[in-house]
Amino acid sequence: MNFKIKQKVFAFGDKFTIRNEFGEPILNVQGKVFSLGDKLRIYDGQMNEIFYIEQKLFRLLPEYRIYEHGREVAFLKKEFTFFKPKINIESDYGSFRIEGSVFHYNFEIYEGSELVAVVNKKFIAFSDEYNLEVLDDSNVPFLITLVIVIDQILHDNNRNNH
Repeated sequence: MNFKIKQKVFAFGDKFTIRNEFGEPILNVQGKVFSLGDKLRIYDGQMNEIFYIEQKLFRLLPEYRIYEHGREVAFLKKEFTFFKPKINIESDYGSFRIEGSVFHYNFEIYEGSELVAVVNKKFIAFSDEYNLEVLDDSNVPFLITLVIVIDQILHDNNRNNH
């Protein structure tokens, strides 16, 4: 399954639209404006919240928590590395790891030793767009949420204090 995650660069607060391979919107992400740290809510097509993402402040390296129905289901923390990004991900959905390029624009998501998703970033005028190929469709909303948090960790932290 292929998905497009499109972020509007000049939107007031973070806004993403996630579309399936046919261009149909399936999820929306909205960030809280004027908040300390990132706070994002992920909604299904009927605007029901399915995940809430919150950045933990005052950390040496970025840390995020993902909540589902008010319960923490995942913890992500960027590790100190010199070349390739390394993010530890512990979740109720399993243990995941990210392997990516030096420039953070293309990466793979592994659950254990199994490749579960491939992500490629494109730069388009006034927006960033990720192509997400999910190889196992059992955890699609969670994998999309991971990509959004990874984008926050790798690209958005230079504008937020952590």
